[in-house]
Amino acid sequence: MKRRNFIQKAGLSAASLAATPLLANDRVEKKSQKTFSTKNIPIVICTWNCPNATAKAWEVLEADGLALDAVEQGVMMEESDIKNQSVGKGGRPDREGNVTLDACIMDHTGNAGSVVYLQNIEHPVSVARKVMEDTPHVILAGKGAEQFAYEKGFKKVDLLTEKSKNEWIEWKKESKYKPIINIENHDTIGMLAIDKQGRISGACTTSGMAYKMAGRVGDSPIIGSGLFIDDEVGGATATGMGELVLKTVGSFLIVELMRQGYSPQEACEEAIRRIVAKNTNYKDFQIGYLAINKAGEVGCYCLHQGFSYSKYTKEGQVEIKSDSYLNS
Repeated sequence: MKRRNFIQKAGLSAASLAATPLLANDRVEKKSQKTFSTKNIPIVICTWNCPNATAKAWEVLEADGLALDAVEQGVMMEESDIKNQSVGKGGRPDREGNVTLDACIMDHTGNAGSVVYLQNIEHPVSVARKVMEDTPHVILAGKGAEQFAYEKGFKKVDLLTEKSKNEWIEWKKESKYKPIINIENHDTIGMLAIDKQGRISGACTTSGMAYKMAGRVGDSPIIGSGLFIDDEVGGATATGMGELVLKTVGSFLIVELMRQGYSPQEACEEAIRRIVAKNTNYKDFQIGYLAINKAGEVGCYCLHQGFSYSKYTKEGQVEIKSDSYLNS
């Protein structure tokens, strides 16, 4: 075949393919063209019953603030609450007795920042935001992240409280590592918000699984796993056994399902089914997903009963119990 004829035929074939809509792309185009109602916004939601966090975020939204500021300030409330032993100061340590923190944040433009294995800093979500805004990177880890935090003016803080220290000492007597459903699996606060301008942002912060191996990082600070935002579609966040979320890139999956036309609820349920299908021991762990679309419609689903989320809108604040794959 002459080169000219080959090029002509190849061009015709390419044109034919381009003229034939693919189902998935067609769904995406239709979804992106949809006009969303604004009756449900502004809105803020977060994993678990964290009324102080959503109340703080709502203050920002009600004052015409950015969704990005709302989610940062909201989760900071939990990072400072020493009664919450799964986040920030007072978090349960790893097997060596060190409290190590992970966090990420993502705005409506697709920018993101993350810190992993961060020690001695009370507000990892704020360091993650600095990574997003002040560096060319997305993730900083360990000592590098800690040094960066000091350079940005963050103060060194002893994160290990007496209560968490005493529980760790007691745990060392047997050193059995078996996470307890809805207790040690309650290891994250993930928050999603839409402001009055319709901009979506999210944040996720954690001290990780109690008594984890030193150096362990879960899904929470990983963009696409613990958190994902697409301002054209919506956002999702995860809590629970991070290893299972990482293997299925759970939050990204949920947002992409919503892009294809799934409701937030349908997308969360499908993400849980993916985990069940690929893990024969799924009954041993808890996973919870929370999602919101551009219209402010919310979905939530988990493996075991016991998961809930907090929601704050102009109607006020409410805690909502999640439906579960396992009903007993």
